[in-house]
Amino acid sequence: MLLAALGSAPLQCKHDPGPDLRREDDAGDALWALAQDQKAKGHAAAARETLQFLVDKYPSNRHAPAARAELGQGPAAPGASSSAK
Repeated sequence: MLLAALGSAPLQCKHDPGPDLRREDDAGDALWALAQDQKAKGHAAAARETLQFLVDKYPSNRHAPAARAELGQGPAAPGASSSAK
């Protein structure tokens, strides 16, 4: 029985799905959505602060390239998000 349990261990290991396969938003996704909402409501300064926080704290988030582009810190990467989910 121990060998059977050890043989199936890789099936039990957690892995992170790709960004397009995730079922929940992470903190970076929530910040992106918040910034887009702030911008839509005319709160440009708050939106910029939120985008800067996203870039600083979650630089590998899928929305970070688009956030950098909106902040004027570089071009958006191909396929970068341009609107909230």
